[in-house]
Amino acid sequence: MHHAAPQPKTYGLLAEFTHPRALVHALERVQGEGYGKLDAFTPYPIEEVNELVAHHKKSKVPLLVLLGGIAGGLGGFALQVWSAGVAYPLNVGGRPLFSWPAFIPVTFETTVLLAAFSACFGMFILNGLPQPYHPVFNVKNFERASVDRYFLLVEAADPRFDSTQTRSLLEGLGASEVHDVDP
Repeated sequence: MHHAAPQPKTYGLLAEFTHPRALVHALERVQGEGYGKLDAFTPYPIEEVNELVAHHKKSKVPLLVLLGGIAGGLGGFALQVWSAGVAYPLNVGGRPLFSWPAFIPVTFETTVLLAAFSACFGMFILNGLPQPYHPVFNVKNFERASVDRYFLLVEAADPRFDSTQTRSLLEGLGASEVHDVDP
């Protein structure tokens, strides 16, 4: 008989701040305490927050764009070679069936098209979008994150997370409220 691993009782703690400087200060202090699984929610971009919360992994989007471009170029070229030389060979003015200079514009366009699609859809997929549900959506005041409040999330999955100690740390940093985030 297989038993599922126990689910954490909370997703984390969400601290609510009324001023962006308070959020930046709290974020610096929480990171200084060794917490790593953090996220911040603000009504507008704040450069300091982006730098502190940034996940410094190398992006895979450039590789996806390169692979999409290569696939588009090879696919477009192969389609023209197949259609002009195999599926529907047509001798026009004594020119060879494999007249590659005529294939360059379509090859270029399919390269750009698939590279652009790879960039767009790759970015969405790697960013986990669309995200129709996140546990913080259940917090009563969270709708103010797009108006006039600044939120700091400390996830329970963080090795340093202890509900009582983390809550007192966040309250000590000037959070107007600290909410439990249910999974």
